[in-house]
Amino acid sequence: MLENTFQMTAQTMFGLEDLLVEELQTLGASEIEKYNRAVGFKGDLKMMYQANLCLRTALRILVPIHSFEVQNEEDLYQQIKAMAWEEYLGVWDTLAINCSLNSDVFSHSLFIEQKTKDAIVDRFREKEGRRPSVDLDKPTLRIHLFIQKNTCLVSLDSSGSSLHKRGYRDQTNLAPINEVLAAGLVLLTGWDKKQNFVDPMCGSGTILIEAALIAANIPPGFFRPDFGFERWKNFDADLWEEVGDEAESRIENNHPLILGGELSKNVARKAIANTLEANLGKQIQIQTSAFEDLEAPEGGGILLMNPPYGERMDKEEDIFEFYKSIGDTLKKNWAGYQAWIITSNLTAAKRIGLTAKPKIKLFNGSLECRFMRYELYEGSRRSK
Repeated sequence: MLENTFQMTAQTMFGLEDLLVEELQTLGASEIEKYNRAVGFKGDLKMMYQANLCLRTALRILVPIHSFEVQNEEDLYQQIKAMAWEEYLGVWDTLAINCSLNSDVFSHSLFIEQKTKDAIVDRFREKEGRRPSVDLDKPTLRIHLFIQKNTCLVSLDSSGSSLHKRGYRDQTNLAPINEVLAAGLVLLTGWDKKQNFVDPMCGSGTILIEAALIAANIPPGFFRPDFGFERWKNFDADLWEEVGDEAESRIENNHPLILGGELSKNVARKAIANTLEANLGKQIQIQTSAFEDLEAPEGGGILLMNPPYGERMDKEEDIFEFYKSIGDTLKKNWAGYQAWIITSNLTAAKRIGLTAKPKIKLFNGSLECRFMRYELYEGSRRSK
């Protein structure tokens, strides 16, 4: 089905590619190449299992199996139909197709998905007299098509559901941050896993949980109920158990102070429930508190926040006053900390009144954001 060593692609979010390269190097992947929102690499079946279980900044692990030039829908149908799908699927199995396009030749991904499904099931019907059925939720095989201009790349999705779905978050607030982005934010700060780590606007606790997982070297896929590759024909249960045991043996008993603040009692309860779901209730402290009332733990450290961007606030002037209060609180209470703030509202961010360096471009969903660092000194910077 697959060669001993084969090509894989780890999809990620814009701005997290370098972090993903570092993670893959740590895992021991070979021939690593960085792309836009993706990183290519080579490895064996064990590496594919490890990548799914251990990569914090990956959304999916795809395995390319075929590429070809395509001229139109009928051409696509015939070339997909000619592929030996019986190597990967049986007639009693299920499939799902996902397609992404960057092409002038095709404009409707849903139509391409339908055409691809037709080609595969028609091949089975003609050869076997039966056909696999479609299961969009948990198929035996999830197939991914990427059409770039006239080139179609066909890949198998080894992850199943997106890897940001860690499995620990039952409770969410109105605008939960994606777990992959949250992990990326923590890693981008360069936190040493020893200093204090504070999220004073923690919402449902995702950033705090990702920080605690990083501190203890707990694999991000530890809580997931399943991965796509577990339903593949070549699934090696013994090898998968070995990968899990090795990852578990690398978990560290490292518990720095990880503190969250949340103004809403109801949202704070959700955050606490999520930390308990992740078995991190003892590692993470959550206080019901406004940012200006939250007491800074002694010793300095990292403060990371994802404040409201203003989309759901009633009046435009409210968001400017809100960001001004963030700056005032940082200057008054958090000297000795390195503050990191992600926001899409750069106009409001100017009201923080501090110089941000660097300003890293990221996306929170569809919103283009900047992730900004503020050094908070005791006294004036000049004296430093």
